[in-house]
Amino acid sequence: MNFNKLLITYCILLLSLSLQAQPKYEFRGVWIATVDNIDWPPRNSTTEAQKADFIRQLELHKKLGMNAIIAQVRPAADAFYPSPYEPWSQWLTGTQGQPPTPYYDPLQFMVEECHKRGMELHAWLNPYRANFNVNTASIAPGHITRIHPEWFLTYGDKKYFNPGNREAQQFVVKVVRDIVKRYQIDAIHMDDYFYPYRIPGKEFPDESAYQNSGSTLKKDDWRRSNVDSIIQALSIAIKQEKKSVRFGISPFSVWRNKKDDPEGSDTKAGQTNYDDLYADILLWLKKGWIDYVTPQLYLEIGHDKVPYEKILDWWSKHSYGKHIYIGHGIYRANDPNGAAAWKDPNQIPNQLRLLRRYPNIQGSIYFSSKSFNNNPQGWNDSLQYNYYKTPALLPPMRWIDNEKPWPPIVERKIVDDSMIQLNVRPDPRNHREIKYYVVYQYATDSNNETFGNQPKYLSRIIVKPEGFQLKEALSSAHFSYRYVITAVSKNNQESELSEIAILVQPDGKWQFYQP
Repeated sequence: MNFNKLLITYCILLLSLSLQAQPKYEFRGVWIATVDNIDWPPRNSTTEAQKADFIRQLELHKKLGMNAIIAQVRPAADAFYPSPYEPWSQWLTGTQGQPPTPYYDPLQFMVEECHKRGMELHAWLNPYRANFNVNTASIAPGHITRIHPEWFLTYGDKKYFNPGNREAQQFVVKVVRDIVKRYQIDAIHMDDYFYPYRIPGKEFPDESAYQNSGSTLKKDDWRRSNVDSIIQALSIAIKQEKKSVRFGISPFSVWRNKKDDPEGSDTKAGQTNYDDLYADILLWLKKGWIDYVTPQLYLEIGHDKVPYEKILDWWSKHSYGKHIYIGHGIYRANDPNGAAAWKDPNQIPNQLRLLRRYPNIQGSIYFSSKSFNNNPQGWNDSLQYNYYKTPALLPPMRWIDNEKPWPPIVERKIVDDSMIQLNVRPDPRNHREIKYYVVYQYATDSNNETFGNQPKYLSRIIVKPEGFQLKEALSSAHFSYRYVITAVSKNNQESELSEIAILVQPDGKWQFYQP
């Protein structure tokens, strides 16, 4: 056994000996892909069937412990919402440009359903893909490829915006600005399709655009500058509309291989972000243009070219103060010809254990939603009953907004000598929108343990910004109960503790104790 394999075995052995405590803050997301109806909506479905299936998926993921949904709302210069610039998506009704009947706004529906469950909704867009299949796609008369054919290039069986065309860039920025302005989304999310992945033997047909640009840059550098310019423009537009809306990118796992750049990772990827997709993710992080990165670490621990554990370590060292959420390829478990590692029930648990060792890694996103339908390798159970058993708060981005809300006002009383009643309402001094309240609870037969808002005491998250009433029966088996409630703002900032409610039972009768 070589040294690397020995190290992997040793790490997994250590991790399996003890389950780490669950973090209080952790991003737990799922991608819902709409392109080609991968996850949603069901093909040829009615409005009611679409709504029902989306809610079914939310309920499943909420049960598993997830707290965010990344929903694809613009898969190919089309829209899952009424857009003034692009037609309705063909994957919504079967025909591009045709609205849903009975009419509804899918994006508004997604936002409302996610928020009422305390989950974030990140609007996932493909920046440059314009025609998913030039041979079979439904293209409406008003589609931008028909209005401005000069903006587009065909590569393989797909049509793309020409990244070097400034008018095309401005159009994409206009589309994104419109979404941020009109919808209460939590983030704009883009995946790994900037310049397309290389097709062997075919060069992306932008030579004419390069020659006409008059640029003095080498062609590869010119391509990267094209992508840099739209990322910067998007960042500016998003923050101008709503400072609280985050901007995230989900790139291919490898920025550069170490053989090509000393700053690169110890990997052997055939294509990379920097050299082939012309996406310089590290520059965007350094410049502060984006708020989070979700590298698609879709290969297993110990992979011979891009091992999960090595690329995880590399990304943890290249966050530049922004958030890193790891993309997990659980879809590989359903591939009958896939690697044996994805038939191992420990693959995802071991990946989670490893990432929780890195303070610069704030969570996970899973590709994709439908993979959870059949509980692959028992991972649904692992998440629900083990790794995500305790609810997690979404990690705050303090560079966006570092102001905490005021703690909630809590009125307390004992009812019928056996039940606590807490009436919770927001402090009127708040000028931060409340997302939800967090209830911390502890019951013990002694009263000598310090109580606070540690993860082990986190009992539940209650999504009632206007306030709520909590009533619970008290068991005589305990000597004391302790409760504390906090408020969490839209940017996931948690307030200080409300006054701690401590109940004691010194003489067989419950009463409040003031420490």
